Amino acid sequence: MGILRGKRVLVTGVLTDASIAFHVARLAVDEGASVVLTGFGRLSLVERVAKRLPGPPPVLELDVTDSGQLQTLADRVREHVDALDGVVHSIAFAPQSALGGNFLDTPFDDVATAVHVSAFSLKSLTMAALPVMPAGGSVVGLNFDAQVAWPGYDWMGVAKAGLESVTRYLAKYVGSAGVRVNLIAAGPVRTMAARSIPGFDQFEGVWNERAPLGWDLADPEPAARGVVALLSDWFPKTTGEIVHVDGGVHAVGA
Repeated sequence: MGILRGKRVLVTGVLTDASIAFHVARLAVDEGASVVLTGFGRLSLVERVAKRLPGPPPVLELDVTDSGQLQTLADRVREHVDALDGVVHSIAFAPQSALGGNFLDTPFDDVATAVHVSAFSLKSLTMAALPVMPAGGSVVGLNFDAQVAWPGYDWMGVAKAGLESVTRYLAKYVGSAGVRVNLIAAGPVRTMAARSIPGFDQFEGVWNERAPLGWDLADPEPAARGVVALLSDWFPKTTGEIVHVDGGVHAVGA
C-alpha cells in the first residue's frame, strides 16, 4: 500500500524530467496518488514530459501572477479530480539582473518580480486550491536554504527568505481549515532553473566537501521523497516547518 493511496495531488513546476517536481509527481503516482500538473508558458514541453509519467496526468495552464487563472483553478481542477489532498509549490523565478552579483544595482521592479513569483505565489496558489482542499490537506513548497547569503543567488535568496516567512504565516492562517504548509529545503540539483543561476557551479564544491551524508547534484530523488513524505498522513501535526534534505550541509560549519 502506497503512502499516498487515494490522494489527489496538484504538482507545479514540472518542466523537464530532471526537475525535482517531475520526480515528486513520479513518486506520488508510485505511492498511489492521482496527479494533476500545471505549467506556464511552454505548455507543450510540460505535456511532453507528462507523457513520461504513468497515466499520463492532465496538464493545466497556471501563471501564478495571473489572478484570472488563479480564480478559475479550483473549477479546472474539478474537471479531473473532485478535490485536492496535496499541492506542491515548485515555482521560482528572478530576472537576470537580480542574480549573479548584481545585488546592489538590481532595480526594484525586478526584485518585485522575484518576490511575487517565488514567495507571494505560495499564498496565491494555496488560496486558489483551498476551495477544493478538505481538512487534512498538505501544501509543500520547495526551498533553497535562506539562512545565509549564497554566491550569485542575490535577490532570489531574499525571495526564498520571504518564502520561508510566507510558509509560517500561511501555516498560522490556514491551520483552522486543517491544512498543513511546509517546505523542503533541498540541496542543489542540476535542473534547468539551476543552470540559469550565474555561479551555480560554486555550490558543487560546497556540497561535495561539507555534506556529512554526501550529496549528488544529479539526483533529485532525495528531495522528492521528502516532499512526498510531507504530502502523506505521516506528519499530521507538522506545519510551518522547513525540512532540510541537503545531506546535512545546513547543520555544519566550515
